[in-house]
Amino acid sequence: MVVLQVHFLLIPFLMSIMGAAQYLMQDAALLSYVDRRFLSLEKRLEKCNQDVLEYVDEFRDFSKTVLSRLAGLSAAKAEVKSEVENLLTRIDRAQRDIDYFESVTDSNACVEVHEDLVKQQLLEEAEQKKRLKLMLNASCDHVLAGIRSLKIVKKTGGKHGSWMKDPGKKHKKIYLLSGSVNNVILEFANIMTFMENNHTLKARRVLLPLPWEGTGHVIYQGFLFYHRYGSLNEIIKFNIQRRNVADQMLLPGAGRIPAYQLSPQTKIDLAVDEQGLWALHAEPETGGNIVITKLNHVTMAVEHSWDTPCSSKGAEAAFMACSTLHVVYNSPSGGTSRIQCVYDVLDALNTYPSPGLHFPKRQGSHSTVHYNPKEKQLFAWGDGSQIIYKLHTEKK
Repeated sequence: MVVLQVHFLLIPFLMSIMGAAQYLMQDAALLSYVDRRFLSLEKRLEKCNQDVLEYVDEFRDFSKTVLSRLAGLSAAKAEVKSEVENLLTRIDRAQRDIDYFESVTDSNACVEVHEDLVKQQLLEEAEQKKRLKLMLNASCDHVLAGIRSLKIVKKTGGKHGSWMKDPGKKHKKIYLLSGSVNNVILEFANIMTFMENNHTLKARRVLLPLPWEGTGHVIYQGFLFYHRYGSLNEIIKFNIQRRNVADQMLLPGAGRIPAYQLSPQTKIDLAVDEQGLWALHAEPETGGNIVITKLNHVTMAVEHSWDTPCSSKGAEAAFMACSTLHVVYNSPSGGTSRIQCVYDVLDALNTYPSPGLHFPKRQGSHSTVHYNPKEKQLFAWGDGSQIIYKLHTEKK
């Protein structure tokens, strides 16, 4: 009986010992795992630290190399600068020697002009003049001698605008283009329709896909030629009947400064006369003087260009008549407009400052002045009014 009691007491005791041993084994395994993980992390941290030290050493070496090369470049720069200054001094000394020799030596002694070369140049100039006359079909035998009278046809629109007929067509249509930036053309059947009070109701509206800039546009042979808004020097050729862009071109040198100082909204002024289509503009390289370019209205190609002595300063407008440029000047506040510079592209010797052809009976300024070769009249836009000036001409 006693033995049985002892047996029952030993069983729980042994069970408790076995459970404690199992827990000890689990703790030992956990500690071993944690120890291995710490060893792995320590090795990684040590490698990272070693890599950082290597990067720092590499960066220091690179910095030393760069600083050394920069120091060499500074020294080379100073050496080159010294050589350049020495060369400039020698050039200046040589220039002074040349000036001295020129002052004591007859300059003509060093110039030999071959007579055949002079003759060849004269022949080439004559041939070029002949080609220009053939190109322009120079049939004009008259010059502008005065502006006889004016007629204010209507007063419509703002300060800037342009109105015209098509001198290349037989119809009597009137075209109105209001504003310095717009894309709407108003077409009227004739001038009587245009003069009516409700004229806008009877006008045919033509919308342009690309708006114009300035007031220097013209209509010729059924096409509107204009400077495209937002472009430096792009000229658009627009078919009015078909309402589409037929062609376009870039006018070399144009668009950087206004064609006329008193009309800054116009960078390129297009013109039509007996010889066809022209473009007028000013360039900084010419000191602001006006440049004339003959354009082929069919191919939109440049045929020839002329630098003129006519200044754009104080100018408000200009027009071409019989291959001759006429520049209109005024005061900034608006006064009596007058033509004060004339340039004949066919004969530069006929270029002269005009004694002053005054526009009659009117004080103000012009936004545009365009010549109509068919009617021998000027179509002008002055302070919102549409004006026609009749011309007085004389034989050349």
